[in-house]
Amino acid sequence: MIIKGKIWKFKDNIDTDVIIPARYLNTSDPKELALHCMEDYDSEFVKKMNQGDIIVAGRNFGCGSSREHAPIALKAAGVSCIIAQSFARIFFRNAINIGLPIFESEEIIDQCSEGDLLEVDTVRGIIKNINKDKTYKLNPLPAFIQNIISLGGLREYVKEEVKRREGNV
Repeated sequence: MIIKGKIWKFKDNIDTDVIIPARYLNTSDPKELALHCMEDYDSEFVKKMNQGDIIVAGRNFGCGSSREHAPIALKAAGVSCIIAQSFARIFFRNAINIGLPIFESEEIIDQCSEGDLLEVDTVRGIIKNINKDKTYKLNPLPAFIQNIISLGGLREYVKEEVKRREGNV
């Protein structure tokens, strides 16, 4: 899968309370959560970004509580992919579970600027910064995780697996 989008840069230690403030956790409606995504960090974030944009961040993105609301809010707001130096492990897994592509890269944060256009080849593990004409290598996600993401998340993956296995019985 090829993902192409404009970069929004964030610093280290962006926690789940910043991604979706706790005052909005009385809903699990993705559209409602999307309206408030990152608002305590940048109150205009959702208004400024476009569907398909990419977040590039520093270390420990998604730290804090284990709430699934955070990756749901990002995906529903239109974020197509997140690339960070590192992620909180529970956030990483929650993102995969909802079908949000997520990658670790040590170098990308220092090699790009907000607004640059990236092209991410999720299968081959290659990031191209179109503005700077530079290419970076990622470790591609394992095939089964790529499959989970391509199907839209763990729930859809399990449904497909059940259908597949029932067909083989």
